[in-house]
Amino acid sequence: MFERHKGGDSAVLVCLDFGEPDYRDGVEEFVQLVESAGVTPLTIVEGKRQRPDPAYFAGSGKVEEVAETVRAHGAELVIFNHQLSPAQERNLEKAIQCRVLDRTTLILDIFAQRARTAEGKLQVELAQLSHISTRLVRGWTHLERQKGGIGLRGPGETQLETDRRLIGERVKRLKAQLVTVQKQRATQRRARERRNMFTVSIVGYTNAGKSTLFNTLTKAQTYAADKLFATLDTTARKLYLDPEHSVIISDTVGFIRQLPHTLVAAFRATLEETIEADLLLHVVDIHHPLREMQVIEVNKVLTEIGADKIPQLMVWNKIDLKDVAPQIELDEYGRIRAVRVSAIKGDGLELLREALIAAMGTQQEDTQ
Repeated sequence: MFERHKGGDSAVLVCLDFGEPDYRDGVEEFVQLVESAGVTPLTIVEGKRQRPDPAYFAGSGKVEEVAETVRAHGAELVIFNHQLSPAQERNLEKAIQCRVLDRTTLILDIFAQRARTAEGKLQVELAQLSHISTRLVRGWTHLERQKGGIGLRGPGETQLETDRRLIGERVKRLKAQLVTVQKQRATQRRARERRNMFTVSIVGYTNAGKSTLFNTLTKAQTYAADKLFATLDTTARKLYLDPEHSVIISDTVGFIRQLPHTLVAAFRATLEETIEADLLLHVVDIHHPLREMQVIEVNKVLTEIGADKIPQLMVWNKIDLKDVAPQIELDEYGRIRAVRVSAIKGDGLELLREALIAAMGTQQEDTQ
C-alpha cells in the first residue's frame, strides 16, 4: 500500500471518521504528514464513531485491533490523526504496549526537523515544551510495583516537580528571547515604513508552491521541496517590479487544517510579517482537488492572527499541471482578483508583476 522509507520509524496510523465530509481527503493528507516526518506508514486502522471515547479516544474494540496490528507488523509507533489528551495518550500506550503520538506531536516534530534559523528553532522549542509540559507523568515507574518503603515514594514526585520547574524556566527564557526578536523585527519594519516601502507577504496552504514562487521572483535560494512544511523561517527580499516600482516580499510558513494552537502562538513573531503587510499574495495549488477547502483553512489562520483585513491577491499556481494558460482574472469592478501562474516554469510571472504594480496603485488611491 505504501512505499517504504529508508530508515526512520515505522508506524500504524489511526484515523477515525466522526462524520466529516472531507474525511477521506484528510486521511490522504495525514499520510503525507507522516511521510514528511520521515516515518514509514505501514497500514491504516480506520473506524467510525459518533464521539471520542473519554479514556482511549477510540473504543476498546478498536484499541485491541490497533494492538493486534502493531504486533502483526512489528511497528514502533502508533500515530493518531487526532488530538489526544495526555490521559488518553497514556492509556493507549499501556493498552497497546507501544509509543503513541497524536497529530499535534507529529506536526511539532516536522517543525523541529525543518527549522533552520535561530528564531525558527526557538519558536519550535517553545511550542514543543508547551505541549510536553501537559504530558509529564511521574517517572521512575519501576518503583510503582513496590509497596511503599522508606525513600521509595518521594523521588518520583520530586523528579516530576524538577522536570516541570526546568521546563518552566526554559519556557521563560525562550519567551524573553522571542520578545527580543519581535523588537528587532519591529525596528526593521519601521525602517521600511520610513523608506515608504510597499510590503507583500506570501501566504498559502503548505506545499502550494510559495517558496518556489518566492525563489523564482527574487532569484533567492530559499529551501523549497515537494513536502509539507518545507519552509518555516520567514525570508524577506527586495523585489524590483519595473524601473519605477519595487516591494519588500516575504515568504512565510505554510498553513494546514487543525494547525495546533501552540504553534500559531509560538510562531507569532514570524507571522507578524504577515500581519504588518500591505498585501497578501495567497498562493493556491490550482491542481489540488481540495483547493477551496485549503483557501478556507488559510483564511481561518489569517483571522486568528489578525491578518484577515489585509487585501489579498489570489495566485493560482501550478497551471502547468492543469494545462491552463497564464491569465489575469478581474472582479465585477474591473479590479485584479487573481493571477494564474506556474512558479516552477516562470509562466505568468510578468502578469503577476503587473498585478502587484496595480495593487500598489489601488492602495495609494484608497489612502488618499
